[in-house]
Amino acid sequence: MATAATQVPSALPITTPAAGTDPAAPAATPAIRNFITRLTDSVRRSTSDLRPITELMDRSAFARPDSLSDATSRLRKNLPYFRVNYTAVVGISLALSLVTHPISLFLLLALLAAWSFLYLFRPADPPLVLFGRTFSDKETLGSLVLVSIIVIFMTSIGSLIISAITVGAALVCIHGAFRVPEDLFLDEPDQPGAAAGLLSFLGGAASSVAAQAPAGRV
Repeated sequence: MATAATQVPSALPITTPAAGTDPAAPAATPAIRNFITRLTDSVRRSTSDLRPITELMDRSAFARPDSLSDATSRLRKNLPYFRVNYTAVVGISLALSLVTHPISLFLLLALLAAWSFLYLFRPADPPLVLFGRTFSDKETLGSLVLVSIIVIFMTSIGSLIISAITVGAALVCIHGAFRVPEDLFLDEPDQPGAAAGLLSFLGGAASSVAAQAPAGRV
């Protein structure tokens, strides 16, 4: 009887979430995966139109234009044909400028990370909490825009980016004006620009994030 009186009923099993798991993490994973997939596909499609370096720098095809109108005509014909190469030239110019200024590169990477983890790929629920304060989506977006304006336009980063793009565009214009177009340029069908191919993944990523966000964010 004493044994029966002191018998303790067995406790029901309780399932607790594992330590370190974030219930909101799976919601952001499809958006990130979709972004990476679209980026990879866009880069693959764009680089398929990359012209060989031997064709780009063929010395026998360079000649001084007779007039400004001739240079403009050459540039208009060369831009569609070498569009991927020209985009790479501008990108290399920008990359070299950032690499030679590591502080600017670090600030830009930090700004990109802030946009990615605090807004673009962050699920709308639960809300963002920093330093014990809850931020709504509008407050988060406004803060990121304000920080972006300060980082880009209130420091030397803005002038650095503009200078790099200007140098790259100047190189493109010089090459396009002095490169004599060939008949094969005119025989190719029109294709969408390289910028549309390289940046098309942004629209898809934004659409996927908007589709996963609740109506309050949209």
